[in-house]
Amino acid sequence: MVVRMRHTKGKRNRIRSHHALKTGSFAICGHCHQPSIPHIVCKNCGYYNGRQVIDVLAKLDKKERKKKEKELHAHEAEAAKEGKMLNAEELSHK
Repeated sequence: MVVRMRHTKGKRNRIRSHHALKTGSFAICGHCHQPSIPHIVCKNCGYYNGRQVIDVLAKLDKKERKKKEKELHAHEAEAAKEGKMLNAEELSHK
């Protein structure tokens, strides 16, 4: 069977103009501040909506666990440092 009426190049290209890939949208994790997919548990820290849902360290082997613990401790120290600068009690005593 032969196509009776061919589509023109313009018609073909207009249809294909909507086939382009779109960029993915990412949200920032509230706990570790890494980009993650919205409405999905963070793959870096295992937190969702401000609480820990998955223990990420339990699924890692010993070498990877040590590396991840070191990263988390560095992150917590940084958060404490920032929190200390913005602490309301210390500002009121000054």
